[in-house]
Amino acid sequence: MPHDPGPAFRALHRPGDPFVLANAWDLGSARMLAALGAQALGTSSAAYAFTLGRPDMGHVSRDEMLAHAEALVAATPLPVSADLENGYGDAPEAVAETVRLACEAGLAGLSIEDVMPPAGAAYPFDLAVERIRAAVAAARACPRDLVLLARADGVMTGAYDLDEGIRRLQAFAEAGADGLYLPAPASMAEVARICASVDRPVNALAAGGFTAHSRADFAAAGVARISLGSALARATHRLIKDAAEAMLGPAGDFGPLSRSVGGKEIDALLAAGTRVSSAS
Repeated sequence: MPHDPGPAFRALHRPGDPFVLANAWDLGSARMLAALGAQALGTSSAAYAFTLGRPDMGHVSRDEMLAHAEALVAATPLPVSADLENGYGDAPEAVAETVRLACEAGLAGLSIEDVMPPAGAAYPFDLAVERIRAAVAAARACPRDLVLLARADGVMTGAYDLDEGIRRLQAFAEAGADGLYLPAPASMAEVARICASVDRPVNALAAGGFTAHSRADFAAAGVARISLGSALARATHRLIKDAAEAMLGPAGDFGPLSRSVGGKEIDALLAAGTRVSSAS
């Protein structure tokens, strides 16, 4: 059997001692993040959509996303977890097939959302739970260890409130999910409430106002994993925007380009990222 990155990835999930799931969007960003100390990599549906010139949520097909995920798996020795949106289908059977294909792609983990693209309306409660139950069954049928994260995204999209989000997370845990994720609550206090309400490792998002918090803050709240979503990609796009506005504007200012990294340093990081140990 090929190397199974799942057990090492699962072992990283320690409530109160979170690791950073570094979300990459291409092979170069994956290898640089690996070289700079990432312990595991994640895909980002939004960040990858941006590389294709498309908007977030529902604009990348399952085949495209799984091919992208498989490429990231091959880019470094690190475990990779994929953002697979709603599982690319409404029916539990469609979600189960996506999980099966994720296993074949060599992934160590994946996440499934409970909202429908592109508008973000939530699946009815019972269907949302059944979809996770089907995903869990498919993950357990995988010949390798596959860490399944169940997401309650309705707070972020405005489909339901925090109480309903926690109710869903608890039901997802009962259905067998390995980890849980409710993106974009209002505060770190709400993150702590989420962690205290469930008996599974919780992922939190370092984006928006949460970038003002440190890893220690997330640890104190009980978080097991901190993901970046598309935040790192958006920071890169901010530099593109700022530099372009400066140099293409009336002032013709090329100053923002002075913040670039030297080519030799990038070359060294790309090479190191292909060799980094998955146990690091």
